[in-house]
Amino acid sequence: MVGFGGWEMPLSYPHGTLAEHMVCRKEAAAFDVSHLGTVRVEGPGSFERLQGALCNDLGRVAPGRAQYTQLLDEGDGSVVDDIIVWWVDEQAFDVMPNASNTDAVLAAIGGQDTTDTRAVIAIQGPLARSVVERVCPEAAAVRRFGVARFMWQGSPCLAAGTGYTGEDGVECAVPASVAGEFWEAMLDAGAQPAGLGARDTLRLEAGLPLHGHELGPGISPLQAGLGWVVGWDKPAFRGKEALIAERARGVTRILRGLVAQGRQPLRAEQEVLLDGREAGRITSGNYSPVLGRGIALALLDPAIGTGTSVSVAGRGREIAAKVTALPFVKAGTAAS
Repeated sequence: MVGFGGWEMPLSYPHGTLAEHMVCRKEAAAFDVSHLGTVRVEGPGSFERLQGALCNDLGRVAPGRAQYTQLLDEGDGSVVDDIIVWWVDEQAFDVMPNASNTDAVLAAIGGQDTTDTRAVIAIQGPLARSVVERVCPEAAAVRRFGVARFMWQGSPCLAAGTGYTGEDGVECAVPASVAGEFWEAMLDAGAQPAGLGARDTLRLEAGLPLHGHELGPGISPLQAGLGWVVGWDKPAFRGKEALIAERARGVTRILRGLVAQGRQPLRAEQEVLLDGREAGRITSGNYSPVLGRGIALALLDPAIGTGTSVSVAGRGREIAAKVTALPFVKAGTAAS
């Protein structure tokens, strides 16, 4: 157990991070992600409030859908937090910020912090839906990036076809009072528990950004390669003017993937070198259990394209690597 964003979280279970990682890639893993915040925004004007604060265009989706979006800094357009919005009902939204950013998001959008009232259990992997179906068929039927209500043991719950592993899966928000029983039911149905360690290596293989690494102060959606998250045609949202200005002048760095030639893990903050000169810096790095190589996400000079050979400054030596397209591992690759 480790401290994480003010919560005590499992880093791994007895089988270890590597085994948990491969279970998610090949079968079904259960993650307790209750540390994610939940801010309920509801009532008249709730859509307009979120539309004016968050950068993505909620008008692209509808009730019963989820959307990935971001809250930006008004001054420089950098990412204050990246967020999933569950559009529950016509005038009810569950906004899901990162653990340590709930207060900042609450201050920006209003609403009610309901984090303490529920737990969020994520079942992820190629067999995730078959596991969930044994416990609650209505939850298993939710489509990708869909949101649906379901009942479990007389308690109202929510399911969303979302996750943070690159695999298919379902995230279930259940009342805290029944969370322990719900977790045990998922394990009895065939899911294996997985902790923060596997969650991080899985999202890295999937090329998914982590706030505080690929997103955060000074890093805009454009630099992170997430321009598609921006509702450019919206009349206004926080940070829009700064993003328009950055788009016009061009980014000075952009997020890329790196694959090392060998098994040595790449690590955050290591320098990336091109012809002996610094060309960027790693934001997240680790060993890829599926590829059997070191992989990393790095903010690089935008002139450095896919296929470029670079080196990473390691401890006393340089590690050969190549710039590669993301994701490193596609869903279902390890299971096939």
